[in-house]
Amino acid sequence: FLDVFVFGITLYTILTFMTLVSIIVFLEMCVYIYKKVPYPKKTNIVWVIGAAPVISTMCCLGLWIPRATLFTDMTSNSYFAIVIYKFLILLFEECGGEEAFLRYSEKKTIKVSTGPCCCCCPCLPPVSITRRLLFLLKLGSLQYAILKTVFSIFSIALWANGNFDVSTLSIYGTALWINLFVGVLTIIGLWPIGIMFMHVRDSLRPLKIMPKYAMYQLVFVLSQLQAAIINILAVNGVIACSPPFSSVARGSTFSQQLMIVELFVITLVTRMLYRRIYEPVNLDPHENDNEMNVKIRLCPNSVEEHTA
Repeated sequence: FLDVFVFGITLYTILTFMTLVSIIVFLEMCVYIYKKVPYPKKTNIVWVIGAAPVISTMCCLGLWIPRATLFTDMTSNSYFAIVIYKFLILLFEECGGEEAFLRYSEKKTIKVSTGPCCCCCPCLPPVSITRRLLFLLKLGSLQYAILKTVFSIFSIALWANGNFDVSTLSIYGTALWINLFVGVLTIIGLWPIGIMFMHVRDSLRPLKIMPKYAMYQLVFVLSQLQAAIINILAVNGVIACSPPFSSVARGSTFSQQLMIVELFVITLVTRMLYRRIYEPVNLDPHENDNEMNVKIRLCPNSVEEHTA
């Protein structure tokens, strides 16, 4: 028993230390970005790079205060819902802003048969890039940021009244229907980012947009899909109970421990990707019909490489 106790304390101490390091790295990045990057781009970057540290912090709180797991999970999910919208806006900012993007792309088309909604529908015709289209793209991600937060608050209210239990997947339970509806909202919220990313990924390659997008997607997979899979396994008894902890409680603890380690690594990688300064973006309209040509020149004197 003593060995198990010592191992548990050591493990929790290491995970807490990793969380604190993630917070310190995030704060250091915030100071750097607010000094070096112009507004409003810096605000969107701070929101995006804060995804891993914020979720890691919530996981750490859930470890030390197991009864608060519902609140920490809802907070993490609501924050990441906002990050999805902010990442879409950041894609526009990387192109020089919405006006610059529209000015040089209004007579061009954009492919909408992308994931997660329409990746199986290659027959969908390209859509002209207009101000109305950009509004619909932003609206698609914004609705998820708003409604996810609303449903999180609603779920907490139902839980306080005894009508919401994440371990109950019955068709008569509220948790199943709320999660299904939020799942549909999630797919709709991710679709605009997939459309925009597929359109600008080659043009923004010098800005390392591919690994940035990969980190954003990885945080989504770990915080949403991985946690959901572990929760389903726990509910179905695949993860054994260990008194006084139930299967669901052990599943939540395992998910939180795993995510803290994973998000710690993502935080360090994110620092390397975002901690640099770029020259303003110049758009050249005289290129092929379906692709925006973004000429981005990295100034050697203005780029500050990652320092340990």
